[in-house]
Amino acid sequence: MLNYIWAAMIIVGVIFGAVTGNMKAVTEAALDSAGEAVSLCITMAGVMALWVGLMEVAEKSGLLLKLTNMLSPFVSFMFPRIPKGHKARDYISTNIIANILGLGWACTPAGLKAMEELAKLEEERGNPAYLPGNAGAKSSRTERVASNEMCTFLILNISSLQLIPVNMIAYRQQYGSVNPAGIIAPAIVATFVSTMVAVMYCKVKDRKRFYD
Repeated sequence: MLNYIWAAMIIVGVIFGAVTGNMKAVTEAALDSAGEAVSLCITMAGVMALWVGLMEVAEKSGLLLKLTNMLSPFVSFMFPRIPKGHKARDYISTNIIANILGLGWACTPAGLKAMEELAKLEEERGNPAYLPGNAGAKSSRTERVASNEMCTFLILNISSLQLIPVNMIAYRQQYGSVNPAGIIAPAIVATFVSTMVAVMYCKVKDRKRFYD
């Protein structure tokens, strides 16, 4: 869907530029934007290399394990049906920690691994696919429906409480912000509210599904 939206925006922009006689401006903007995109990618690559390296140091030093253990009560609260000691819990915790640190890109591998482990957990339970509104019933269709844990994890990932919005700070610095770190306080408040709403929504839906 996004491909169609972007394609439509590009086509409309080119047509509007042609009609208004501004094709030169459209061409210059396209070339300038391409250069800025490459420059931004280089900047973000450096930032992410730094933070991913710090995550590796934290893992080797045992700090990441301690943070994961600290998150264990929250993970148990949000995912009560995931057995303790299951790999999915570790990947979920790592993903949450990366999100808290504002490492949106760095948390992706852990998120994908968490989803893989959650899918394996459903297969171990004998539920390779679910029918909406009929939890536990196997589907004769080939497609799979995300489990309750998968949906909860996805919602938490999207809400993502962030204490240090690294990506946004880097973007603001790249485009000449006077105070790139000025986004920290508003980001903490906004993501805290979104995370609380996500937690309440997940628990309400989880409770409703349990009683259904």
